[in-house]
Amino acid sequence: MAGAQQHFYKQNRLKLLRAFCSAVQLGSISAAAERLFLSQPTVSLQIQSLERELDTTLFERHGPRIKLTPEGEVFYRLAQPLLERFNKLEQSFKASIGQLDGGELSIAAGESTILYILPEFLKVFIASYPGIKLNLLNVTGRDGMNLLRADNADFAVGSMVNVPDDMVYQSVWYFSPTLIVPQGHPLAKIQSPTIKQISQYGLILPPRHLATWRVIETEFEKHDVKLNVTLEAGGWEVIKRYVGCGLGISIVTDVCLKDDDEVVRKPLLDYFPQRSYGIVMRKGKFLTPQAKRFIDMIDENFFRNEAFIEKAGID
Repeated sequence: MAGAQQHFYKQNRLKLLRAFCSAVQLGSISAAAERLFLSQPTVSLQIQSLERELDTTLFERHGPRIKLTPEGEVFYRLAQPLLERFNKLEQSFKASIGQLDGGELSIAAGESTILYILPEFLKVFIASYPGIKLNLLNVTGRDGMNLLRADNADFAVGSMVNVPDDMVYQSVWYFSPTLIVPQGHPLAKIQSPTIKQISQYGLILPPRHLATWRVIETEFEKHDVKLNVTLEAGGWEVIKRYVGCGLGISIVTDVCLKDDDEVVRKPLLDYFPQRSYGIVMRKGKFLTPQAKRFIDMIDENFFRNEAFIEKAGID
């Protein structure tokens, strides 16, 4: 009987791996069950079966909360790439025989990236591979990381100040910090405004939980002046419009600036570093042929950087 039971577990190992990896990614047995369209007891039994087969404990269980044991972390690092490869087997096979005419590609990106960086790349990619379904996921940085961890996005494109330990980031583009003020504003007449001069006027900034606010606040504190924010507004297009209407001034990254914007620009490289935008992915991520093709279009040297690829642990 024991031999037959062991054979049953091995025959259904793929189901067990799906249950385990889903529970890790979602942090919950019930959420994993919902994703897999199974009952919670079924998923619990599948994970217990996997633990018996491996003769180890994969999760620490504290009521509804679960946490990987050290052995569970090791097993997840081994199991997740295998499961990803299996799930993308058909796409990889077709690409290997020169048929990159189907499948899906999901890219996470913030509004700035979607508006100012990706359009030309998307246009070329869609024209070259019309059979590939593109999913463009408009998210903030934190939500984008969660999508990558849950494998709901192949990779992300955006700007990163602090890179989490489980992610890798390769910068591609660099943009400069710029003060924008309404036409006729007193600062428009000053060639290189100082932080102290800027602090005399109300700023329009993105919400305070985003990186832009923290970077600007830190620089103001360094010069011992108070950050005077009179309006929080989401999105560079909104901020530019409000500055142009005379509602305040702002500090933006020049990725968002166009020749026809009705604002006056003043470079601020003396105070703020350039901001990079690039490619973000989870370490150990299995990249589909569709994802590799899009990344190669963005940066033809990306996959030639052997040191980076080894660090990322990607295929």
